[in-house]
Amino acid sequence: TDDNLDFTSKIGYRATNDWHYYLSANFKTQFTDGYKYEEENKTKISDFMSPAYINLSAGMEYKPDESFYLLISPVTGKTTIVLDDSLSNVGAYGVSEGEKIRNEFGASAKFAYKKDILENVNLSTKLELFSNLLEDFISETDVNWEVLVTMKVNKFLSANIHTRLIYDDDIKSVDGSGPAIQFKEVFGLGIA
Repeated sequence: TDDNLDFTSKIGYRATNDWHYYLSANFKTQFTDGYKYEEENKTKISDFMSPAYINLSAGMEYKPDESFYLLISPVTGKTTIVLDDSLSNVGAYGVSEGEKIRNEFGASAKFAYKKDILENVNLSTKLELFSNLLEDFISETDVNWEVLVTMKVNKFLSANIHTRLIYDDDIKSVDGSGPAIQFKEVFGLGIA
């Protein structure tokens, strides 16, 4: 299942035909508890508002047409919230042990592309990057990259492939060994 709540609001002002100044706010969290399962044991690893992310950014948007846009923000604030005591006490999601909030200041970029690449085949991809200016700017860049390919097989069948890659240097892997790449792949088949 996908358990996410993702809300974005953006306001812009035209600078030229393809460029706009913008201000943006984004909020992300999940609805229910998440667990790591090992044999017959389960360990809670996430919850509503644990984590939650708030990103505020200002910058320039390049949008030459409806299929592509690029947001560049040299001014981005990222807040990580972990309200669950059992998670904040172990320093989950990059907050200091016992703390519930972590603030970062940095730069971000967001790229999105959506287009029919073949007849009845659509490609949609979105790449989000954030780098904390107060720490190691390049080597600790957060990455969130999604790719969705949808196909209409015939008037009754459709199929899709969805992948997501996440890397955040502040988040330890579930086994506590340090940051790691998270990857999800989903194949769906639908009947209309």
